[in-house]
Amino acid sequence: MSDPTAASGRGRFITFEGGEGAGKSTQARRLAARLETAGRRAIVTREPGGSPLAETIRGVILSGKASALGPMGEAILFGAARIDHIDKLIAPALAAGTWVVCDRFADSTRAYQGAAGKASPDLIAELEKVVVREIKPDLTILMDLPPQTGLARARKRAAGAASDRFESEDLAFHNALRDAFLDIAAREPGRVKIVDATETEDAIAEKIWTILRDAFPAELAARDA
Repeated sequence: MSDPTAASGRGRFITFEGGEGAGKSTQARRLAARLETAGRRAIVTREPGGSPLAETIRGVILSGKASALGPMGEAILFGAARIDHIDKLIAPALAAGTWVVCDRFADSTRAYQGAAGKASPDLIAELEKVVVREIKPDLTILMDLPPQTGLARARKRAAGAASDRFESEDLAFHNALRDAFLDIAAREPGRVKIVDATETEDAIAEKIWTILRDAFPAELAARDA
């Protein structure tokens, strides 16, 4: 049986963004599974991470060991991880016709290190150009919810474990983070679609699938699952 994704050429690149505890990872997995059911080869990955080197850098960043470098130093580390992730996993998968579903990408650097972390937006933008090159998301799902709700979810998920580098930031940081993501969505409405992350997991999954079918009718309209 021929692979319909390979026949259509390049795969699609879908990213999930949002604050802590928004449910990005869960919905990314659900979306990839539904794409597979709909006849599209799909993989799930994450940032920072997705390749062995990037996963190593992830450990350094989330442990807080890199925080002394400041927001721009952290952004550069994220950039190094992203380059390896793109080169080792994302770009080859897209070229092979696979749909890539990624939990966070460059918008997170804009929001976390840029707007919320106060790193220079111009420097963040220049870094993004160097790192991302032509690999840009075809569609971004922004999982939006009040920071208080997200942080409570993250603490519950951690089950008593220590908060990571960003979960431990104060509420003002997380409010600024939410504003930054919403600003990105307002500036790029064609790419970034906002989903209310306070709804049930099943309701969110259905809304995301509707967004995808509207965004990629030729690929998905006749292959609904």
